[in-house]
Amino acid sequence: MKVNGKPYRSIWLNSDKTRVDIIDQTRLPHEFVVHTLASLDDAAEAIRTMRVRGAPLIGATAAYGVALAMASDPGDSNLRQALESLLETRPTAVNLRWALDQMATALEPLPGSGRREAAYALAAGICDEDVAINRQIGGNGLALIEDLWRQSTSDTFHILTHCNAGWLATVDWGTALAPIYRAWDAGVPVHVWVDETRPRNQGASLTAWELASHGVPHDVVVDNAGGHLMQHGLVDMCIVGTDRTAASGDVCNKIGTYLKALAAADNGVPFYVALPGPTVDWSVSDGVAEIPIEERDPGEITYIEGLLDTGDCGRVQITPPGVSARNFAFDVTPARLVTGLITERGVCSASHQGLLSLYPENK
Repeated sequence: MKVNGKPYRSIWLNSDKTRVDIIDQTRLPHEFVVHTLASLDDAAEAIRTMRVRGAPLIGATAAYGVALAMASDPGDSNLRQALESLLETRPTAVNLRWALDQMATALEPLPGSGRREAAYALAAGICDEDVAINRQIGGNGLALIEDLWRQSTSDTFHILTHCNAGWLATVDWGTALAPIYRAWDAGVPVHVWVDETRPRNQGASLTAWELASHGVPHDVVVDNAGGHLMQHGLVDMCIVGTDRTAASGDVCNKIGTYLKALAAADNGVPFYVALPGPTVDWSVSDGVAEIPIEERDPGEITYIEGLLDTGDCGRVQITPPGVSARNFAFDVTPARLVTGLITERGVCSASHQGLLSLYPENK
């Protein structure tokens, strides 16, 4: 996608062909900063602190983290250490494990002398594949939006989304936002309700920034406004992303997604989840019981960051001193509340059979 008219991916190889550049998402929307990763530790830190976030981008960054490790020492012990340290950075997003498995399978049989070049080539391939997958998700979602739009009687097609599942969460295009971009470019009069997405406000800061850059009409709303909007017929469709999808069709996404799905079910609003194939965890049959839910620093709740009246970026406390907080980062929406899954291979029901109809190789 483009920033100020210049095309960007969210991660790319530095001009020195060794280091890796990323867009530092902790600085958006008020500052656009390119951050350089020079080592395995840099890549792990970027994932852990959410300089990069979103399941597909986490996987791509982890792949390049392995490449950076191989650039410094391609030995067996360093490869094992790189895989282990990167796997520990974020527990919920399954693309992280998928990307590391891809790297391990390709690199472990190779002699040390061939690992550096192979690691960089494989990381680049993972990034290119992600772009192609997400563009296809956008095309499949576009067909769905156009069909729902033809059935609508309003002048504007209102879509509600939660968190950020745009190009910043992937290498390019995004998952949940890819169909929106494709629909807007195709002439569908789309308007997006953007949940602020507490506590890190990825909707208010990242999704709104993306949509504004692309020219898509939108309004930021507080997280709890979705039910009200649906009750009053102001939402035609919900589209969200997912960090891990169980083989049963249960979807794990940013905290608050489950509540949106409940409101959508109560008001007859279609609730779709957009995801790439690598986000499906075929080893999990019950998402609620089996998907690990990351619990993050309580400071993300008790403090908020933003642009101060002085024009500087700052951090302010919003709770009484010493207050206790718990910061659950994700929740799981049961498959029964999901209208359908939008993937690169098509749209299917949120069920084991639905997923197998698109990914029969997992039978």
